[in-house]
Amino acid sequence: MTVEGEPERYFVVNAIKAVDCIDEARCREVHHYDEDDPAPGYEGEYNWIYGLRIDPTKTEGAQVFRLKKFKTAFIVSEDIKNALEAVGNLGVSFERVTGTPEPH
Repeated sequence: MTVEGEPERYFVVNAIKAVDCIDEARCREVHHYDEDDPAPGYEGEYNWIYGLRIDPTKTEGAQVFRLKKFKTAFIVSEDIKNALEAVGNLGVSFERVTGTPEPH
């Protein structure tokens, strides 16, 4: 995509699909919104997750998506990650969300 007045090309990746595939048992640490007094609109969602892990069998084959109960995370498949890295410095970083989380 081009932006008027800007010499560089821009790439837009938009995740409109939300998938319920968080593997809470394999995450290092999860924080839910306060169940007694959740923030409006965030009932049943996660406030923050450390060492996020997903269950790949529940991704419905999606290559790019957000998590249904933790929309902060933007998940891409390995193929999409490789394609984005091939473009060059996009100002993004990647963290694996499958397998065993790294200890801290």
